[in-house]
Amino acid sequence: MDSIVSLAPVVAILCISGIAAGFLAGLLGVGGGIIFVPVYYFIFTDWFAMSAQEAIVLATCTSLATMIPTTMSSSLSHIRHDNYLRELLLRWLPWLCVGVGTGTVLSHFFGGAWLSTLFGCILLFAACNLIFFSKARGIFTVFPAKGFQAVIALGISGLSVMLGIGGGTLTVPFLSLFRDMDTKKIVGTASVIGLIVCLPGAVITVIMDIIDVLRLPDNVYTTFNNAPALTFGHICFPAVLCVAPFAMLFAPLGVRINRKLPPHIIKIIFGIMVVFTSIKMLISGS
Repeated sequence: MDSIVSLAPVVAILCISGIAAGFLAGLLGVGGGIIFVPVYYFIFTDWFAMSAQEAIVLATCTSLATMIPTTMSSSLSHIRHDNYLRELLLRWLPWLCVGVGTGTVLSHFFGGAWLSTLFGCILLFAACNLIFFSKARGIFTVFPAKGFQAVIALGISGLSVMLGIGGGTLTVPFLSLFRDMDTKKIVGTASVIGLIVCLPGAVITVIMDIIDVLRLPDNVYTTFNNAPALTFGHICFPAVLCVAPFAMLFAPLGVRINRKLPPHIIKIIFGIMVVFTSIKMLISGS
């Protein structure tokens, strides 16, 4: 009984983070990873006494699995309202998939505390760009050639899956650099990219974990020390189950509000939120 009571604050934090992440997924086109990764990280380190290096790896992979229902709910809402860039998505799709596969394998074997610093730096850059250039029409008038777009798609999906984020954190700032880009459609596109990133990323992670389990001694389902109960491989399933229902419920609400807010307000909200997250992760990685 005492152990259940002691976990009550953790469950409450996870539920609240699910509400926030779902709402922001619909509003800003992010998959929720910018909420999930820090929340999971601090829960794993503070409540379960996991090492920082193992906690960040478990947090990023668990975030990918959690984002599947979140991004599915928000992206379907955006698609239903034709609030996305269809041709761009079709052009980027093969490269996004290649990037996801590459990033998942790299993070599986080379993940560590350095991800906290990388995560924080990328988010801080994205935040500053959106806050200080929220009303800017964009720097460039011509969209890059297809070859450069392929590199960008590879980079966005590869880095996103390694960091446990949905891709919107990188997609929104990049597409905002170009004029004549509808901010609301950028958000919708980022939301769909988030689903493309997290779904195969989580599936590949689980497959690799199953392969690892077959090589481990009997009754050993994860290599992480002090991991929460029912953690399989690189994914903490109780955390996913606590967060996902609330995230799915509130994602459509974010989409509805996105359609009513001015574009520069959306960018500023996104940027401010990301600043706090990036600072937390930079401190953790130091």
